[in-house]
Amino acid sequence: GGWRCWRGADGAALRWCISGVLCASFLGLGMSIAVLGPTFPNLAANVRKNVSDIYYIFVGRSLGSLAGSVVGGVLFDCMNAALLLALSMLGTAAGLYGIPWCKESLLLTVLMSVIGGSMGILDTGGNVMALNTWGSEAGPHMQALHFSFAVGAFLAPILATVDSGGSKSEELAKAEKTNQSVLAPVPTASAASTTPAPEDHQDGNFLWSYIIIGTYILLISVFFFVLYSKTNSARDKSKASAQKGKRAKHHWPLIGLMFVFFLFYVGAEVTYGSYVYTYAVVFAEMAESEAAALNSVFWGAFAVCRGAAIFGAAVLAPVTMIIMSLVCSAASSSALAFFAHYRASLWAGTAVYGASMATIFPSGISWVEQYTVIEGKSASLFVVGAALGEMCIPVAVGYLQGRFHDVPVVMYTAFATSVMTVLLFPVMHKLANAPQDSDAQVVSESETRKALLSNSRLTEDEEDEEEVREWNDADFEVIEMNDKLKNSLTDTSLRISGDAPAEASLQPHPDDILGDAPVVAGGSPGRQNGNVDWEK
Repeated sequence: GGWRCWRGADGAALRWCISGVLCASFLGLGMSIAVLGPTFPNLAANVRKNVSDIYYIFVGRSLGSLAGSVVGGVLFDCMNAALLLALSMLGTAAGLYGIPWCKESLLLTVLMSVIGGSMGILDTGGNVMALNTWGSEAGPHMQALHFSFAVGAFLAPILATVDSGGSKSEELAKAEKTNQSVLAPVPTASAASTTPAPEDHQDGNFLWSYIIIGTYILLISVFFFVLYSKTNSARDKSKASAQKGKRAKHHWPLIGLMFVFFLFYVGAEVTYGSYVYTYAVVFAEMAESEAAALNSVFWGAFAVCRGAAIFGAAVLAPVTMIIMSLVCSAASSSALAFFAHYRASLWAGTAVYGASMATIFPSGISWVEQYTVIEGKSASLFVVGAALGEMCIPVAVGYLQGRFHDVPVVMYTAFATSVMTVLLFPVMHKLANAPQDSDAQVVSESETRKALLSNSRLTEDEEDEEEVREWNDADFEVIEMNDKLKNSLTDTSLRISGDAPAEASLQPHPDDILGDAPVVAGGSPGRQNGNVDWEK
């Protein structure tokens, strides 16, 4: 009953308000993540450490994000979504306000973990809230959600380096544009470690970037509290209860494969974005400015395609968008793995690869939601898979690249992960379209109805036949009554005619009167009377 209030003009306006607040929150999420890169040297200076010695703050934020995704998935199923997201935004704002004044590395790591946990809750809950709000119409809104994240990740480095005047900070800002996903990869920290600690004149910009982003996120949390006052948990519970019958037959195997699918996809996205600059300098022997331009082409195509997908999702089914993305990813990664020594192939492959990565995550969530219920726990597994891919695959590539200097590991990784996603999706599609038990029950119920109808028809036919038999029996009884009546009339007429007692005694049995009547009449004078009686 709670979702009935979403019908009509007021309900439509409320849904659009929810989408707007969610997009604004994801823009803040992107800024919160991306601001760390350009300000990383300042953080090291604040805690009196070298940049290379505080890499563990990335680990702390990653672990916090994983924990937040899991905890958020559980909490999202038992409390109001808007309230949970409002509290997570408050936690993010509090962490951002505290970081500029943090003077201890341990406290900095704790604050990073708090921010990571809050962002994990937002990343999980935001996707589920968008699905619950729009249902089958969620496609464009999911794309807008993740496009807002990309815009935020693009704006934060610009905000962090405004009026800084430091060329090193500008380079860091460009490098940080490569971080468009949920967690900051370890390579970002190692890249930042090559930059010396900033001078004191940068502290003002460092401080205000965190204050501005924190204030923006605090404002968004107020909007979530307003939404909480307009909605209630009964709506969410009624929605969940209404969707329980839509659970796929292989729900958890499907969710598990989506977990692996997102692990490879996000891992490949972050790995290529983090290492393409190094590849261009080392293997393609590009100048640093040209390598930075190649890196920008990747993320520029990524952001533009995500923006275009908002409109594309309105006319294309999620499965169509996924197939198009997988085909383009396979083709471009093949070109990058085997033909990257050609400059044209490198530039074109990078652009197409970035575009093909843009829509897979939001389209994947919209696609699986068509076949099964996506609750908080399911969405948290998607985010955890993406986070693990972002943590593990770049680290593995960095390790292998250090061991095999002459092998372009990043390109082969892009090809391998593309092959894995191309192989996984048909299996997931097969599981998603498996006939459900409820479908079998419907079939059996229809067969039962048919059997009952046929039995009822048979019963009606038997009743008709029984009725016919009864009528036949009644006819036979009438015929017997008529025969007895005729016999009695014959007997009476014989007595009245004055025949001799001997003739009367010779009268045949009534049962044989039809066949023996001529014999009884003999040549007696009563023959005429007998004939007259039979004629009568």
